[in-house]
Amino acid sequence: MLAVLGLLLAAACGFDYWKRKIPNALVILIAAAGVAFRLPREGPAGVLLYLGGAAAVMALLYFPFKTGALGAGDVKLLGAAAGYFPFKKIFLFSFISLLIAAMISLVKLVAYRNFGERLKVFWGYLESIAKRGGLQLYPDTGKDRRLSVCLSGPVLFSFLLYMGGVY
Repeated sequence: MLAVLGLLLAAACGFDYWKRKIPNALVILIAAAGVAFRLPREGPAGVLLYLGGAAAVMALLYFPFKTGALGAGDVKLLGAAAGYFPFKKIFLFSFISLLIAAMISLVKLVAYRNFGERLKVFWGYLESIAKRGGLQLYPDTGKDRRLSVCLSGPVLFSFLLYMGGVY
């Protein structure tokens, strides 16, 4: 059944990199397959563990979503995929996924030579938060692919590292 997750994550990557959007139907299919994966092996408790793991990851990603750092599809995809893992590996899987995304961001900053520009935007964002005294959306990067990272790729790569026995 983990092979099914791999195929569905690859499909999510295809949509994410092509359309810049992960279809809700695909995330629902990943979640349904996750429930189907856990139910025969662990019974109703397995379903609850799947749902609990997925919900915990999505709850942790609420802050980055609320500030616009992550899209809704990214949050749902990472949560749905995390539910497949044993509870002790869920947060490691999520951390590695986000770490890979951060490394891709760093490579993009170097490749596009816009580190200084992005640093100014970041400091301006922090100043704005300090002045207003509350959370707000991070300045929109629009459709500029130089400034964004599709999280589906790092999620798939983290899954492949897990399947390869790296963690």
